[in-house]
Amino acid sequence: MAYALREDKLYRLTLQGCHVMNERLKPEDSRDELINSLSGSDCVDDEINILVIVLDVNPIWWGQQAQREPQFTLSSCLDSLMVLANAHLVMSRTNKLAVIANLYQNSKRWKSGDDISASSDGKYELLSVTNDLFAEEIRNLMDKTEVSGNQTDSLLAVSLAKALCCILNLWNVIKAAEDSTLQYMNFMNVIFAAQKKNILIDACVLDADSGLLQQACDITGGLYLRIPQKIALTQYLLWVFLPDAEQRSQLLLPPPVHVDYRAACFCHRNLIEIGYVCSVCLSIFCNFSPICTTCE
Repeated sequence: MAYALREDKLYRLTLQGCHVMNERLKPEDSRDELINSLSGSDCVDDEINILVIVLDVNPIWWGQQAQREPQFTLSSCLDSLMVLANAHLVMSRTNKLAVIANLYQNSKRWKSGDDISASSDGKYELLSVTNDLFAEEIRNLMDKTEVSGNQTDSLLAVSLAKALCCILNLWNVIKAAEDSTLQYMNFMNVIFAAQKKNILIDACVLDADSGLLQQACDITGGLYLRIPQKIALTQYLLWVFLPDAEQRSQLLLPPPVHVDYRAACFCHRNLIEIGYVCSVCLSIFCNFSPICTTCE
């Protein structure tokens, strides 16, 4: 199976098992027909569903969360995400998984299937390796992170840009910390690029609503859900976010939320409803200025 990128269009190619051909081949039959007959399969198009999970692991927010609700910590959240990841991988042999851990300083990405070895406990090797890699990488990242100040926002735009470089089909963002309006321009550039590539962005919000992620989900056709009960995170992940775009049309899902389409001004990075727009570069300002500071 492979991806072929031609003229900004993504083609998915793979082989799928089909019925066995019983008729005998003639000498003039082509080489491709001979190969298909011997393998008992024909070449057909099949989708490769690649799920990327962007997880907000801001240590300050998760530390505060552990004090507010000791029954829902980062460890329990990781357990729920492993259930989602395993369910996605076992639904089809063509399904792939990538995970991006998001911090206020940096982000780290890894994917499943990089190192598959034999499992000693009888579990499916891919799931065993994925679970171990998931937990180990998160643990190492948190151990190396230096906590300073009280910064509860995260570099979400950077993580989404990394996901975009992978040419992925579906993104699932698990957001905990606050929005950062300083990332507004970078964030919106990533969102419109994802829309152009027909990439769905889902958002599972654990704390306050995120206006940026509401816009991202609405623009790309994904789902936005603020979890009403964090302890039931696993159920929401499997019910709402596991089905693909085609399956969701047959399910009864939570109704869409009202989208906050306020833009961030270029001068102070504050979300505003009414402002001044430059007629040349379309920069937005909350206060009037005779000279645009962006294009001058």
